[in-house]
Amino acid sequence: MLEWQHCVKHCVPTCIIRFCRCAEQILYDTPKARREVELHWRVSGGPHIVRILSLYENMHQGKKCLLIVMACMEGGELFSRIQARGDQAFTEREASEIMHDIGTAIEYLHLMDIAHRDVKPENLLYTTKESNAALTLTDFGFAKETTLQNSLQTPCYTPYYVAPEVLGPEKYDKSCDMWSLGVIMYILLCGFPPFYSNTGQAISPGMKQRIRLGQYKFPNPEWAEVSEEAKQLIIQLLKTDPNERMTIGQFMSHPWISQSMVVPPTPLHTSRVLTEDKELWEDVKEEMTSALATMRVDYDQVKIKDLDTSNNPLLNKRRKRPGPGGADRAGEDAGVEEVYNSL
Repeated sequence: MLEWQHCVKHCVPTCIIRFCRCAEQILYDTPKARREVELHWRVSGGPHIVRILSLYENMHQGKKCLLIVMACMEGGELFSRIQARGDQAFTEREASEIMHDIGTAIEYLHLMDIAHRDVKPENLLYTTKESNAALTLTDFGFAKETTLQNSLQTPCYTPYYVAPEVLGPEKYDKSCDMWSLGVIMYILLCGFPPFYSNTGQAISPGMKQRIRLGQYKFPNPEWAEVSEEAKQLIIQLLKTDPNERMTIGQFMSHPWISQSMVVPPTPLHTSRVLTEDKELWEDVKEEMTSALATMRVDYDQVKIKDLDTSNNPLLNKRRKRPGPGGADRAGEDAGVEEVYNSL
């Protein structure tokens, strides 16, 4: 058994300490933690997946623990990077390239018969702050094998990105990740999610029903210039029936994904929306992260306010903000209000 100081100073190769900044994670040694580490280690080194450099087992404060040494992702989160662009336009072509990178990671996992089960913006990190940095997927806390003998049935998820089948007792599999890809792609193309709930709350029967029905729209002005091809791809990803939802292979073969260079470089509203609501959006992300850390309860024990009765600060702020020239945004944001009220 290794001492912490010994394993960090002497067991990690010198080249890692000298040339590679590392991130450390300590987990209490439980079956869940071992599953997380085992599955992450199995896919470590795969494309667009955060790499595990070393693993150690030891006692810490009298408890058996696992120490995971990973490559440090210094570039920050996906949407924080878009917010930081300022006046520089974020384009549909860039959104296509980002979705291709995320899809590449998911494709690798699915080929290994592993479902991530919690693909969300907070788990997508850039390797560096450089413009050409790679986008990587992390946090395998909810990952699980998807063999026939081990079909996914555990109701653990982050509610904001949860697929319809996870909200009921039926089994779910890799199609959960495809649903999450649809939600992320939607946000990338407009700056707000297709399904939303009051922050810090959980899922009510009404919210479950709206997600199951796939009730969302592509409101103007945010969606006015987005290509029809992108919208149709989202529709295929957000199919409520997991058997009808496209697979990762179909996703990666879709022209909007496989031929990013021919996707129109149309400027999007995404960076503007994220920047205007930056403070509120950061609060939303923090609460999503908190929910991720604790959301491992049965679906019928959670409670989320229906959107039409909740006090959603992000939506309320956008409803009340004056438009260009002092004009009321009520008409301009009618589409946004309509889509939220329909969820």
